[in-house]
Amino acid sequence: MEKLTGKMTMLVLAALSLVACGKTGKTDTASTERVERVQTQKLEKREISRDIEISTVLEGYDTQNVAPSLTGIIEHIYVEVGSRVKAGDMLVRMDQNQYKTTKLAFGNLAIEMQRVEALRESGSISEQTYDQTKLSYDQTKESLDFLEVNTYVKAPFEGVIASKNYEDGELYSGQAILVLTQLDVLKAHVNIPETYFPLVKQGMKVMLQSDIYPGETFPGTIEIVYPTIDPTTHTFQVKLRIPNASERLRPGMYVRTTLSLGRVETIVVPYQAVLKLQGANDRYVFLNDGGKAKRVPVQLGQRFDDQIEILSDEIKDGDELVVGGQARLVGGVKLQVVEGSTAEPVSQTK
Repeated sequence: MEKLTGKMTMLVLAALSLVACGKTGKTDTASTERVERVQTQKLEKREISRDIEISTVLEGYDTQNVAPSLTGIIEHIYVEVGSRVKAGDMLVRMDQNQYKTTKLAFGNLAIEMQRVEALRESGSISEQTYDQTKLSYDQTKESLDFLEVNTYVKAPFEGVIASKNYEDGELYSGQAILVLTQLDVLKAHVNIPETYFPLVKQGMKVMLQSDIYPGETFPGTIEIVYPTIDPTTHTFQVKLRIPNASERLRPGMYVRTTLSLGRVETIVVPYQAVLKLQGANDRYVFLNDGGKAKRVPVQLGQRFDDQIEILSDEIKDGDELVVGGQARLVGGVKLQVVEGSTAEPVSQTK
């Protein structure tokens, strides 16, 4: 009996020892925490010249497809590609049969209208007869005006013929017969990051550059600032008006647009300090917030070689930006600031 009691005592002591060891192991695990070694720099605002350079493609200020509202045979096209025309010049003559028939009918109605007006004044005709004749006259005149515009197609503005899609005698089926475009004035649409929306105003001057004319600039003016922001690209659009009396610039040319918005104070950081969210276009940085990593979303502004402007309401002068080792960080992780190259994460015992 004494031997049995001794064995049971030993088993109980062994079990208590194992429990104590287990608790010690958990304590040891909980007493260590991951610490990241990083490099940081103090942020301070600097003055920069706010110049935005954006690429765009030129367009004729006015471009119109010459496409009559009547289908039928094209009797004659008066111009060729490259022809210069003035407003009111004849471009295309469509089949005239319908127009001539309607014109003859309108002539007869005009005579009839004069007759019923005379009878109406003498009281020899009813108002109903007069109204019916007047309605027929007005409808035929409207049809004649429509047929005249679409049978004898004229240039609505001065420009050059950029495209010709038919020849004399072909059946017109709806595709534009000609394309007329303006050359002495051009336009362009550019997309600008939304952060600059308060700074861009109608009437501001811009400068354009083309690789075709190295070292030269061409002036333009912001004609329209569109009032909405694209939620996908976070940009807004402006329309430029570009005088082109010399016609050295042409529709379709690729140009760079420089927009000067004056000098401003802003925060500029090393480009590699800004991280990009995988699978999205969202950008962010890490700050040293009381010894812990704080993730802050930012928008990118102007770039200066290996430096980039960042915009965020959460960043201010004096903040400590992580510029080395940031790729390993997550929000809330403890930081150890070091000088020189960064090292691998270390374990710190509490």
